[in-house]
Amino acid sequence: MELRHLRYFVTVVEEQSITKAAEKLCIAQPPLSRQIQNLEQELGILLFERGSRPVRTTEAGQFFYQHAVQILTHTAQATSMAKRISAVNKIVRIGYVSSLLYALLPQIIYLFRQRHPDIEVELIECGTKDQIEALKQGKIDLGFGRLRISDPAIKRIVLREEKLKLAVHKNDHLAEYIDQGVYLSQITHETIFSYPATQKPNFSTLIQSIFTELGLVPKNMVEVREIHMALGLVASGEGICLIPESASDIGMKNLVYVPILDLEAYSPISLSVRNMDQSSYVPNILACVKEVFEQENISLKMNL
Repeated sequence: MELRHLRYFVTVVEEQSITKAAEKLCIAQPPLSRQIQNLEQELGILLFERGSRPVRTTEAGQFFYQHAVQILTHTAQATSMAKRISAVNKIVRIGYVSSLLYALLPQIIYLFRQRHPDIEVELIECGTKDQIEALKQGKIDLGFGRLRISDPAIKRIVLREEKLKLAVHKNDHLAEYIDQGVYLSQITHETIFSYPATQKPNFSTLIQSIFTELGLVPKNMVEVREIHMALGLVASGEGICLIPESASDIGMKNLVYVPILDLEAYSPISLSVRNMDQSSYVPNILACVKEVFEQENISLKMNL
């Protein structure tokens, strides 16, 4: 069995017609029909119901179709990743979530550039979920994100569990807790701005999951476009907002940042790479991460 046989079969299923499939594949109809028959003989099963119009798969044919699509998809992804890895000695594309620009990511990228001046670095902003597909398709080579997302094709290295803080107006009643901190159970009746308003899962999903993990239900959680809008609304006295600790350096007026005492209130910072990627840029970027973390006296979540 060859990949082209799977492509023929999948196209016939999706077009529901031998004639239309032949046109799409740019081959004559009789050879396509023979290829399908040969595939059925090789498998020892009927893939299509005889005489049906439009063409319909048998139960076994539908099962085989689902797996054929997966095989073709994985083959295309592997081909794309292999081509990307072979070309990566000249350029490394790094995906990142915007909130990490307030953390240590700029220092890590700068150090990487200094250590490897022969490699061009391209930064691409994209959410953690989008990074997974971008890695699999070869659009990026590394991804710095915040969410707990798993995929068998991707290796996720948790670098740090960054504490969250509560952004409140300096005259808000919660500002009095700036020294002792608050528990999330104390704020469930407040208006809480979450962000971003993008495809789920995102940072807003993480915040909601923390409340759920603690058995809490916020009464009024409002999703806004991005962090600056959320903090601007807080600075206007409209509500409060949970942010990564590093984002408190944004420095918007009239805001204070209150520690959150719940141990569950953290955002994981992780590096994602392709599972089988043995390229040198992976240990090189990890070495830069380790050096920057040591300079800032921040403990790594795991040994690198």
